Amino acid sequence: MFDKVLIANRSEIAVRVIRALQELGMGSVAVYSEADRRSLHVLHADEAYFLGPPAARDSYLDVEKLLEIARRAGAQAIHPGYGFLAENPAFSAAVRDAGMVFIGPPPEAMQALGNKLRARRLAGAAGVPVVPGMDAPLRGLDDARREAGRLGYPVLLKAAAGGGGKGMRAVRAEAELASAFELTRGEARAAFASEEIYLEKYLERPRHLEIQFLADAHGHAVYLGERDCSVQRRHQKLIEETPAPHLRPEVRRAMGECAVRLALEAGYTSAGTAEFMVDRSQNFYFLEVNARLQVEHPVTEMVTGLDLVKLQLHVAAGGELPFAQADIEPRGHAIECRVTAEDPERDFMPSIGRVSQFRLPSGPGLRNDAGIYAGAEITPYYDSLMAKLIAWGSDREEARRRMLRALHEYVLEGVKTSIPFHRWALSHPAFVEGEFDVGFVDRHFEPQMFRPTPEEEALAVRAAALHALLHPAGGPLPAGPTAAPGGRTGAWKLAGRPGGGGEP
Repeated sequence: MFDKVLIANRSEIAVRVIRALQELGMGSVAVYSEADRRSLHVLHADEAYFLGPPAARDSYLDVEKLLEIARRAGAQAIHPGYGFLAENPAFSAAVRDAGMVFIGPPPEAMQALGNKLRARRLAGAAGVPVVPGMDAPLRGLDDARREAGRLGYPVLLKAAAGGGGKGMRAVRAEAELASAFELTRGEARAAFASEEIYLEKYLERPRHLEIQFLADAHGHAVYLGERDCSVQRRHQKLIEETPAPHLRPEVRRAMGECAVRLALEAGYTSAGTAEFMVDRSQNFYFLEVNARLQVEHPVTEMVTGLDLVKLQLHVAAGGELPFAQADIEPRGHAIECRVTAEDPERDFMPSIGRVSQFRLPSGPGLRNDAGIYAGAEITPYYDSLMAKLIAWGSDREEARRRMLRALHEYVLEGVKTSIPFHRWALSHPAFVEGEFDVGFVDRHFEPQMFRPTPEEEALAVRAAALHALLHPAGGPLPAGPTAAPGGRTGAWKLAGRPGGGGEP
C-alpha cells in the first residue's frame, strides 16, 4: 500500500477519504483554496497545502499545481474524490506520467466510457441494452428533425460529453426542437467544451437505477447491488436508497451482470457505477458509466459492510479483489439524504453564510458524512453539498422511519438547507409505498408548502417582539433552568439543545 496519498478534492468527500487513510495507517495530504482555508478536510488531514484563489479553475482544477504539491509532499498516489478532475482522463494520465498512482480507472477506460456516444457503442458490443437513439453526434438541426421523426416524440437531447445531469433537455413536440437544440448545444459548449449532442428516445416516468461495481487489474469484477436514485430534481439526485423498492431479483441480477461486462470490456479498474433507466415493466436500458466513486456510495457500504474507499486503495496498489461475486451478501436497507445549502421554499435557490449551529443526529443505524462544522462558511464557489445523512434498517420501513427521526433531530442553522424537503419526501405516500419515478419531485413538490402563512408570520413577529422585551440587548438573562448563576448562559443553551433558545 501507499505511505502517503494526496486528496485532490474538498469538503465531505475529502474528509471521507482521509478517514479511510487514517484507518489504514497512511498519511493524508489535503489541498485547499483561499475560500477553504478553514475547511474541515484541512483540519483532518496530516498535511495541508494552499492551492490558490477560490475559483475552481485556479485551484482544484489546476493539474500542474496539484502534481507539484504531490511531489513536494512525497505522495505516491492521488485520490480525486468526485467532481472536479475525478473523471478527467488527461488528469489520470498526467498522474501516471508523473510516476504516481491515480486512485481510479486508467485514462484509456475513462476515454472509452466518458463520452456517452462511445459508451453506447461499447455497451452494444458488450450485449448491454441501450435506450433507442443515436450512436453518432447530430450534424445540425435538420439532422435532429430527421432523427426525432424516426424515434418519435418525446425525445431527449443530450451532450455527448455530459455528466452530472447537465446538458440534457426533453423535447415533446417538433415545435420545441429548434430552441431546445440551440440551448442544449450552448450548455454542452459551456459545461464540457464540446458542442457534440445527440438524440435518444425519452422514456416516460422511468426509474433511475445504478449498479455499483468494482474491478481490479487482474481481470476480476463484481457488482455490489443497485441504488435507486429516482428522487431527483433537474437530473440532480436528492435521495438514494438500496435495494431499489419492488425490483425483481432476476432484473437486479441481469443489470449487475451487464455492469460487470461493461467494466471488463472497457478495461476498467477501481470503483465505478453503471447507470440505467428502468421502465414500468422493469425493462432496463444503459445510460452511462460514472468512472469514479459516487456521492451515494455510503448506502452500498451500509448494506454490504464493505469500505469502497479502502477497496479503491487496495486495487490501485495492485491488489486483487478479496472476494468473489458469491461472497457478497447485502443485508437490510439503507437510505441517503443529501443535505445541501439550498432553500426548498425558493425553488432550491443556493444559500450562503456562516453555519451558526450544527449538531448531527445519532443513534442506531445512522451515519453522518459531513464537510462542515459550527462556524464554517458556506461560500458561493462550489457545490452546495454540505453533508450526507445515511440511515440503515433491517427493512425499508425501519430505514425510512429512522431517517425521519434523524432528520427531525438534525440541527443546522445559519443557512437554508434541504432538510425540510427531505422530511416532506420521506413522508409522502408515494415514497412510503416505494411507488415513485424520476418525475416524483416535479409532480408532487410545491415550494409554497414551506412558506409560512400570514398568521404564522404575524405570530413570529409577536414572538420576536416579546423576546426582545424580555431579553434586551446586552442585558442579563433571567434566572431559570436555562441560565447559570450570575445570569450567564447555561450549559443547556451552550449545547444548542432544542428548546434552549439562542445561539451556542
